Amino acid sequence: MSLHPSADQQVRDVIVIGAGQAGLALGHYLARRDADFLLLEAGPEVGHSWRTRWDSLRLFSPAQYDSLPGLPFPAPRDTHPSKDEVADYLAGYAERFALPVEVNAPVQALHRSDDGFVLTTPTGQLRARQVVVATGPFQRPHTPALAGQLDPEVRQLHSADYRNPESLGEHGHVLVVGGGNSGLQIAGELAERAPVTVAVGSRSLELPQRVAGRDLFFWLTRSGFFTVPTESRIARRLRSRGDIVIGTRTSTLRRRGIDLRPRLTGFSERVARFADGTSTPVDAVVWATGYRPDYSWLDVPGVVVDGQVQHDRGVSDAPGLYFLGLPWQTCRGSALLGFVGADAETLDVRMAQDAVARRHETVLLPQGG
Repeated sequence: MSLHPSADQQVRDVIVIGAGQAGLALGHYLARRDADFLLLEAGPEVGHSWRTRWDSLRLFSPAQYDSLPGLPFPAPRDTHPSKDEVADYLAGYAERFALPVEVNAPVQALHRSDDGFVLTTPTGQLRARQVVVATGPFQRPHTPALAGQLDPEVRQLHSADYRNPESLGEHGHVLVVGGGNSGLQIAGELAERAPVTVAVGSRSLELPQRVAGRDLFFWLTRSGFFTVPTESRIARRLRSRGDIVIGTRTSTLRRRGIDLRPRLTGFSERVARFADGTSTPVDAVVWATGYRPDYSWLDVPGVVVDGQVQHDRGVSDAPGLYFLGLPWQTCRGSALLGFVGADAETLDVRMAQDAVARRHETVLLPQGG
């Protein structure tokens, strides 16, 4: 893995913002066509966003479905890699293909220039003809405003900051807010040491990890679930139903003594209130309430509307600006480790075509002027 100084006036072919799974996958294809490119990683190392998630986290997908282009995931089939194994794989991937990565380089601003784009980082400015935003779906942890109603002595943290039960210190009754995969897994772990209540705003479809003797991902992949096109009728139905919970059943949590309640409506100091009119005292709260996009640094007119990026399969209306690794960018698997490579390859082809077209336009401009 190469490290590059930020402050220079070189105009690169491509700068990729984010050196996670999406950025690395694209880097593989950029390197294959000898593009002059750079990957910018906000964290101190490749894989940092995985390494800092909770200790017991494992992928739902078996190792054979977790590979980026050109390098199989180094784990036995049908095993589920830990978050640290994923971080190690990503770091090893960057080294294996000698991808140019600059760490500790969060992009503070992106705006247009005469020859493409200017990116501002803590150590200076970088320039590129094309920019790909590959910052992933986990950008800004979201905590509802009603968190402010809690007694200040109640320990609370977002799932992004949860590592293990010790993260909450000495605690009694714990409330976990959120009934998705993260919330239910954390609740199950906490229940081994304390009474736990889970507030579930809307029920998700729950699927077992194994079906008919095979891992669920075998059946989902075989059925084409991950390649369902975003614009299809099936995709619209899937998106309307929200996330799928894999391997954790609320019925099992109930049998373990975990108290499941409906949507949280507020607090009265140390007492949580729920949509069915019930309440319970709490000593600590874990907010498993997801993430929100943060493109406040992206200063390119018309690309971000109401906080959401505008694109068509990763291609924005701003020539030279692209996105990769977004949920449902082209299909259900677009944001997943083992499936983002297909989008990366398609986007790389499109970017190469756009670069050629732009060079032709540049050559023709003096003649047409």
